[in-house]
Amino acid sequence: HVQLVESGGGSVRAGGSLRLSCTASGLTSDEADMGWYRQGPGNPCELVSYVSRDGSTYYADSVKGRFTISQDEAANTLYLQTNNMKPEDTAMYYCAAASALVPPRLLLDVTAYNDWGQGTQVTVS
Repeated sequence: HVQLVESGGGSVRAGGSLRLSCTASGLTSDEADMGWYRQGPGNPCELVSYVSRDGSTYYADSVKGRFTISQDEAANTLYLQTNNMKPEDTAMYYCAAASALVPPRLLLDVTAYNDWGQGTQVTVS
């Protein structure tokens, strides 16, 4: 049974930073590709970033140069460092795992992810 638990959300001023964490149980980093999604008020769910099991990363254009995805394999934890935050970054942020081995282009599709956390709220004012 896979469980993903996010933490680290909160309220920050524009220009501020947060580090979001996602602790996984029931799988390890070599068993899944991991992603961060977000859904803001009135917006569709958006892929923010992913890191594949071979270490490749992807960032949405809206966060490139500001957000960094990383993993601590020993702690089985996924991180999203968010810097220079903007009000449009306000959203619920979700951690997701894609356990089936798929081509990288398919990791851009939400249907590739089969396990999800409960989300952590980020508000930027």
